[in-house]
Amino acid sequence: MQQKMVLKVQMNCEKCQTQALRIAAAAQGVTHMPIQGKEKDELMVTGDEVDSVKLTRCLRKKLHHATILTIEEIKEEKKEEKKDDEKYT
Repeated sequence: MQQKMVLKVQMNCEKCQTQALRIAAAAQGVTHMPIQGKEKDELMVTGDEVDSVKLTRCLRKKLHHATILTIEEIKEEKKEEKKDDEKYT
């Protein structure tokens, strides 16, 4: 099950950004983690079965402020249905 979650993390300097990325990369199941947002204070984490609570706790231990903004499941489109449609045309 692919998940995409957005975490708001207080990152004032590049050292904090690097530390947040290292913590996210060490979490089990994480595949992609760009920093986004207007003030570069949001961390979007994508991966398989990522434990959002555990990741947030680790970020809070090191960076002191981290909150979960959104968690959503990424649904993959079924490719089999598309193949069946192509056979009839």
